[in-house]
Amino acid sequence: MTMDKNTAAEAAAEAGTGAVGSDDYALSRVPRDKRLGFWTMLLQWLAQSGSISQFTLGATIGVGMTFGDAFLAFTLGAVILEVVIFAIGLAGMREGLATPLLTRWAGFGRNGSALVSLVISVSLVGWFGVQNTIFGDSVSALVGGPSWLWCTAAGVAITVLVIFGFKYMAVFAKIVTPLFFAMVAWSVTDVLSDHSFSELIHSPPPGETIPLAVAATAIAGGFMTGAIVSPEMTRYNRRGSHVFLQSASSMILSEYIVGLTGVLLGHMVGSGQVSQIVLSTSGVFGVLVVLMSTAKINDWNLYGSSLGVVNFFQVVFGKRVHRGAVTIVLGIAGTLLSAVGIMTHFTDFLSVLGVAIPPVGGIIVAEYWVVRRMRAPLDATRDAQTLPATSPTWVPMSLVIWAVAFCVGKFYDGGIPALNSLLTAFVLYCVLGLAGWIRTYGTTALDDTTEPTPAASGTATVGAP
Repeated sequence: MTMDKNTAAEAAAEAGTGAVGSDDYALSRVPRDKRLGFWTMLLQWLAQSGSISQFTLGATIGVGMTFGDAFLAFTLGAVILEVVIFAIGLAGMREGLATPLLTRWAGFGRNGSALVSLVISVSLVGWFGVQNTIFGDSVSALVGGPSWLWCTAAGVAITVLVIFGFKYMAVFAKIVTPLFFAMVAWSVTDVLSDHSFSELIHSPPPGETIPLAVAATAIAGGFMTGAIVSPEMTRYNRRGSHVFLQSASSMILSEYIVGLTGVLLGHMVGSGQVSQIVLSTSGVFGVLVVLMSTAKINDWNLYGSSLGVVNFFQVVFGKRVHRGAVTIVLGIAGTLLSAVGIMTHFTDFLSVLGVAIPPVGGIIVAEYWVVRRMRAPLDATRDAQTLPATSPTWVPMSLVIWAVAFCVGKFYDGGIPALNSLLTAFVLYCVLGLAGWIRTYGTTALDDTTEPTPAASGTATVGAP
């Protein structure tokens, strides 16, 4: 089998050349013999559903909606997310590439992928810090002790886990996921057993009415960034059918079971503050499991951020940095900022980035599945499991589309902002790409040396015959 330079470097890193942790194929395809089985990957997906915050979201929606309307809202959110996850995740599975590297041949070119990587990395490490703060505050309220101490302990533990990569994160998921859902099922069943299930379903919302669009926005928008970076996980899948079945199972569990159970709890207590209900009946062991499941979700924030930084450094500085080392730096930074309470002040900024990331997914899907001109080098090298020797340097129109789509998502008041920006990017790229108005400029070799080609031969039209 042919091995390109990046794959060779990856193999050396995996073999343990003095670097800490696993590089996890940050700048190459995941080899087919390193892909993981159905059940291992399923537990990774289901681990993303195991969070008390999803119960809280369901309860908050339940306070303002009937059970039937909440069911429609969760259905709309789940369908939107599943379509996005499958379209992008299937591309990641076929190519064995994470989102930052995939964008080099799926709409953005080499330099554009650096900007994508930066936005994704800042967003994910920011949410890592925010979630770590919530984690620390929750433990402090439950068992005492200063919040900063728990933030530090959680941040260090997650960082160590992520340093060693996907394989160990999968092992952690196998332990935590079954325990979490078993504990929650017992707690919720115990609480709801004293109430009429039928009455809770048919009871009117106890609070101010929430419009369907607002509820769907909270459901779909809250996980849209995770959907866009789903290739970080699906690149380890063996089959496209696995991507669909696993992601759909996660949606069913997260939205229909966890979310709608939260709706019933919201109807029961008349408030979105239901986490104490789940925790109060589960004892110390249950609290520990819940906290571990929260950590299991947050490890993906740090993992995705590390992959983006690796791609950013190679493009901008021409340096290959080890993903394990990057994880240490990002983990320390996110942990320290969360411990001193700074990260919570950046949630508005991170929410803005949450609108900026969905257009990336729209462009990836449009180029990879519809326009299909930049992906030709990926098709040619897929069987050999190598990367193309070159990639386009710039695709300026993609950046324009990205900016326009962001403005639509940010400033248009109707619909779901994250979905609005994603669909705008998808439609614009398809129309302009198929019309031949999206052009690539320059060609960059994989080892980051730009070819001094004349403008005529270094410029290509995306969508041209």
